[in-house]
Amino acid sequence: MTAVSKVAIAGSGVAGLAAAIQLAKAGVEVDVYEAKPELSALGSGISLQGNALRVFDALGAWDDIRAAGYPFEGLHLRAPGPDAPIVAQLPDVKTGGPDYPAAMGMPRAELARILLDHAQRAGAHVHFGKKISGVDARADDAVEVFVDDESAGEYDLLIGADGLNSTVRELIGIQTKPEPTGMGIWRTFVSRPAEVERSELYYGGPVFIAGYTPTGEDSMYAFLVEKAQDRFGTPDDEATRIMLEESRAYQGPWDSIRADLEAGAHANYTWFTKHLVEEPWNRGRVVIIGDAAHSCPPTIAQGAAQGLEDALVLTELLASRERVEQDLWDEFHARRLPRAKSIVDASVQLGQWQLDGVRDADVPGLMFGVARQMSEPA
Repeated sequence: MTAVSKVAIAGSGVAGLAAAIQLAKAGVEVDVYEAKPELSALGSGISLQGNALRVFDALGAWDDIRAAGYPFEGLHLRAPGPDAPIVAQLPDVKTGGPDYPAAMGMPRAELARILLDHAQRAGAHVHFGKKISGVDARADDAVEVFVDDESAGEYDLLIGADGLNSTVRELIGIQTKPEPTGMGIWRTFVSRPAEVERSELYYGGPVFIAGYTPTGEDSMYAFLVEKAQDRFGTPDDEATRIMLEESRAYQGPWDSIRADLEAGAHANYTWFTKHLVEEPWNRGRVVIIGDAAHSCPPTIAQGAAQGLEDALVLTELLASRERVEQDLWDEFHARRLPRAKSIVDASVQLGQWQLDGVRDADVPGLMFGVARQMSEPA
């Protein structure tokens, strides 16, 4: 017997769909409400560490995800300049344990498609073009959910997995919101040169970081991290021009990336953000997880992994209890808040070192320290 029998989830991102999969597999009636008219996969590619892969296995989706992505071991650091020499070859810590690759890249659209397919096959009902607009959580054992200003009925629990600008977070009166960190990132999705077999980062030059991650046999995503600027709404041709110009100090595989940009590859721009909702993440029978509860710069590639872990821990507790009581929330927060805080703090620290121009910063030490923490199950 589970602590809930009927659950509503706001958002069809990785955290929301992971929660939907696990609850539906446990026999819970699940409704996922997504405000967008169709499955969204903003951005180009995604980097996934071993602890995220471990969650995918628990969901039953690992085989499909592994087949759609590009697993790899290790990380190379290169220097800017004509030859783009490799200056360090860093082994990755297997944060998912020995049964999983250290890391993997894949197209965001493929990840979203696979998780949606698994959620629907498990029995979850996914409603696109439906926005949760209100909640009435006055009852101790239920929450009434309003979708597009009309009642969708009562649920045992509402999970707000609706991202950075979470409506559910606002509806339950949590004031914490994402704040810019001072960095912005250009991303593009391009073909993979044969020499790119793992993530590679270039530190120094005209931007803070230039890098790329393979996402498939024929694809990878590339990025440039700069000081945050008002780039939003930049026309496509101007966005491509900016990314081309900012990348000219970087050679090696960047020559191939520029060729794809010149041939029409799209460039998109976002800012890095940070926030952490202090305990509790729930207000009665409404709880937020994933980017609704915490966000961090992608400097150590843990954003999606932490949302997945939120979903896994929450659904594990709901499936193992008979009632939703305070001890459930106490255990959930004890397991998730310190871990999420360590990720947010480390990710922000790494970016701040770069903003401050700290040349003797122990970047590998910080990354390995976090990786060792993530090696322990959530």
